[in-house]
Amino acid sequence: MPWTETTRPHYERRCPRYASDLTDAEWALIEPLMPAPNRIGRPRKTGLREVVNALLYMASSGGAWRLLPKDFPPFSTVQKYFWRWRDEGLLRAINNELVMAAREREGREASPSAGVIDRWGIRLEPHLLAVMPLRCCASS
Repeated sequence: MPWTETTRPHYERRCPRYASDLTDAEWALIEPLMPAPNRIGRPRKTGLREVVNALLYMASSGGAWRLLPKDFPPFSTVQKYFWRWRDEGLLRAINNELVMAAREREGREASPSAGVIDRWGIRLEPHLLAVMPLRCCASS
């Protein structure tokens, strides 16, 4: 059936395709952090919200890049954005923004004022010490 102005609203999706898709409120939090399109070169054809939805789908499903459903942009495009955003620190900035928003929603300060590291918990996992040695525990 061809899409016409009459049929398109009838078949329009009013809910997320997947449980991992962003809501409008979630997208409003991270949209200001998204990079602006380049002023030179080809215009961007891929929507960044769809890229973020694809990354969230990948994180929740644990699937391989090539198993990304066809509803999303091509896996190579999503992979390219993931690597670029990881290297530029954008994913960390998004995570920090979401953590601060969640803390404020719970009535707490946006930034934690203290942190606790239990060295006994680390001792119970010796394989972690081989991967990530802690300087604070070097004297014990």
